[in-house]
Amino acid sequence: MVAGDLYRADDPQIMAAHHRAMGLVERYNRTPVDGSDRTDLLVELLGAFGPDSCVRPPFFCDYGSQISIGARTFVNFGLVALDPGTITIGSDVQIGPNVQLLTATHPLDADLRRSKWEGAEPVVVADNVWLGGGVIVLPGVTIGENTVVGAGAVVTRDLPADVVAVGNPARVIRRAG
Repeated sequence: MVAGDLYRADDPQIMAAHHRAMGLVERYNRTPVDGSDRTDLLVELLGAFGPDSCVRPPFFCDYGSQISIGARTFVNFGLVALDPGTITIGSDVQIGPNVQLLTATHPLDADLRRSKWEGAEPVVVADNVWLGGGVIVLPGVTIGENTVVGAGAVVTRDLPADVVAVGNPARVIRRAG
């Protein structure tokens, strides 16, 4: 999956990893507000979870192990992180409610899709990025540091550092700061 090659999501090893993640996600999303288990569950689920970071439930992912979150990052309610490819979230990132980070791709060829082949491309959210509520980041996208993406934007291609981007598809409207 990570190499970008096509894979079958119903492969037994992939399914086992997915079921493991689903169990941890379910437990995480049931933790009480003052639950000390939250951080422990994220550390167990994710590839990396930085100090002083917060992910508010509900949180959803496919595997978890493909996701890394840096230090002091805040993730609001409802993040969907489809992670057959890697998702790298930097430090000091702010993620609004109901954001989607999507790495999964599907072949254009109907026969390959019918045969359950899939692909993945990484998503990178650099340090000090702010993703407004409802932002969707598509496979293969990198968002440069200090960039702000306005609520509801659909990010279809890389965004440079230090800009504000809005719309569908997201387009740069000015420099940040």
